[in-house]
Amino acid sequence: MVVARLKINTDPKAKVKLDEYPKKINEKITALRKLIIEVAKENSSISEIEETLKWGELSYISQHGSTLRIDWKEKNPTQYALYFSCTSQLVPTFKIVFGNTFMYEKNRAIIFDLDESLPRQELKKCIEAALVYHKVKKYPLLNLA
Repeated sequence: MVVARLKINTDPKAKVKLDEYPKKINEKITALRKLIIEVAKENSSISEIEETLKWGELSYISQHGSTLRIDWKEKNPTQYALYFSCTSQLVPTFKIVFGNTFMYEKNRAIIFDLDESLPRQELKKCIEAALVYHKVKKYPLLNLA
């Protein structure tokens, strides 16, 4: 249920980046983008989100959050990823709480196969933890469990 009125500040370069992906990739990246925005709208403590490019990747940040990035790379054409700050406790905590629900790349990303559906409920919790990271980082398991 959407409870918050969310302001989305989109850098025009982010739209250009999204349009550059091949069609099948664009669909997957767009679905992940929509999920990030959905989670932000559902959290009443998030009133604004910035959509921009960081390191050439679509990036999302809220006032009390840690940056989320989305990308697909030609060197791994059957996968795309949701990236987190590797110095945060986000991915290490996801590994504890969600175990093998996700495929991980070290402490920096959750990797998705193009032909698999997203585990939406678990992923929404990961996204929310990132969007409010600086509010929850002091809590055991980031309040995920």
